[in-house]
Amino acid sequence: MTAVTARSTRGVVDLVFRAREASIVAALAVLVAVTAGANGNFLSAQGLKDIFLNAAILVLLAVGQTFVIITRNIDLSVGSVVGLVAFTVGDFLAADHGRGVLLAAGLGVAIGALCGIVNGLLVSFGRVPALVVTLGTLYVIQGVDHYIAHGRQINAVDLPPALLSLGNGSVLGVPYLPLIAVVVMLAVGFYLRSYPSGRDFYAIGSSPEAAGLAGVPVRRRVMAAYLLSGALAGLAGVLWLARFGTVVADAANGWELQVVSAVVVGGVAITGGVGTVYGAALGALLLTTITSALVVLRVDPFWQQAITGALLLLAISVDRLLALRVARILRRRNARHGS
Repeated sequence: MTAVTARSTRGVVDLVFRAREASIVAALAVLVAVTAGANGNFLSAQGLKDIFLNAAILVLLAVGQTFVIITRNIDLSVGSVVGLVAFTVGDFLAADHGRGVLLAAGLGVAIGALCGIVNGLLVSFGRVPALVVTLGTLYVIQGVDHYIAHGRQINAVDLPPALLSLGNGSVLGVPYLPLIAVVVMLAVGFYLRSYPSGRDFYAIGSSPEAAGLAGVPVRRRVMAAYLLSGALAGLAGVLWLARFGTVVADAANGWELQVVSAVVVGGVAITGGVGTVYGAALGALLLTTITSALVVLRVDPFWQQAITGALLLLAISVDRLLALRVARILRRRNARHGS
């Protein structure tokens, strides 16, 4: 296949999968329009602020999870890491209000990164299936969190005002948390698209064996994916503490399934090799908006889980259809050019 043909094929593939992200934007627009028509307060300044604040933490976790899933792996421990970091950092700050927010953030990221390293070592070098490893560390981390907490609770009055202002403050009317999430998303997205080492993650997800034969350090890249996922979960734990103030040992319990749903709904193929952090962020925003819309419309909370499950099944089905479509396009082009 010539270089021109290869570029043309990549362009078609990118166009097919970008249509998925465009469909999420369209779904968001329809959802917002319908909900705003039923309740005008949905688009109030406070309503929009709440949506973006609630989405920010999920976006951070989705960005980290995207790194892992595009390598054909999964990280089910992120919710537990958020809970452990939120309580540990809260306890650390409650003991001395003189400890700064940056120190707290560094501690949270370090704890998350350590959890990610454990996952990465077991998956990449121990060759243990990612589902088994991260399900196990999910429960181990929860156990450690409950042991540290001993039934205690961190309250907002125990925390320094600087941390609480980070969770609820804003600059030029834009809350800090969404700004942090957007900066992280753009930085990670730029890295994945613009650097050879970033594209290695997609190569691993497409075919680990072929990537290894091409000289890609597969184990190190998988390790790096888990390290980043853990570090971002640690940062999300600090922001969770800043956002809510009151934290118990089981904070963010069950969020790992929400994160995976957001990533897959956002167009990241569960089989690896396909997707972007931008799509994952859109998926997180869509799920958060659905939750807010159901609250505004006074719909039974049960339907939130049902709709999330339905979206997940739909996303997986669409992934399969798109994969078949792309395979047909590639076969036609290869036949046309005699490859």
